[in-house]
Amino acid sequence: MLVWERPEPPERPAPAPLSRERIVQAAIRLADVDGLDAVSLRKVAAALDVGPMRLYGYIDTKEELLDLMVDAVYAEIRPSGDSWREVLRSLAENLRRAAHQHEWLADLLGGRPQLGPNTLAGGEAIASGMGDIELDTVVPAIAAVNAYVTGAVRREVTERRAERASGMDQRQWQHSYGPYLMRTFATGRFPALAKIVHDGPHLDAEQTFLTGLDFLLDGIEARISS
Repeated sequence: MLVWERPEPPERPAPAPLSRERIVQAAIRLADVDGLDAVSLRKVAAALDVGPMRLYGYIDTKEELLDLMVDAVYAEIRPSGDSWREVLRSLAENLRRAAHQHEWLADLLGGRPQLGPNTLAGGEAIASGMGDIELDTVVPAIAAVNAYVTGAVRREVTERRAERASGMDQRQWQHSYGPYLMRTFATGRFPALAKIVHDGPHLDAEQTFLTGLDFLLDGIEARISS
């Protein structure tokens, strides 16, 4: 029986009351501070001031705990809107926002389908928000938006982690590597790249994300209208 369907153990008198929700929230707090490496049943138990064995029955494995953590965050991702475009935009923006608040989420996106109640509720909101568009368009359209957001947030989170590790923000990185690029472009071997760097728009992460999302939604709209 999957963790979503398995009942919790009956309550019993104890110095520290326990529930699946309390376990998951403790794990999320640990992951928000120190990443997924900080999450284990032993560390979560310590954070709750209980013995590790008390967690079993509520959760059997770390994989179940990770599934529950993802589903808890999906409660914050509730797509809404009056049109399919608004619904898909809401999905993308809310998922990106959640991944910025919980960086570890980016490490768990894009794997096997999530089947928790919050994730399924979000999926239902998206599917119903697509209206009467044919399923041959709906299914790949939703998949395309999910794939775009997954790739975008993973890149953004990776860049944020790299900045913390190196101690250099984007401006400092550009200042450090700029002279090398100028010398390289001066050889004339990369004229197209040089033009992009010199003359292209310099968008921040949010502008880049929203512009790419518009390109994607425009493509979906063109397919629906054809």
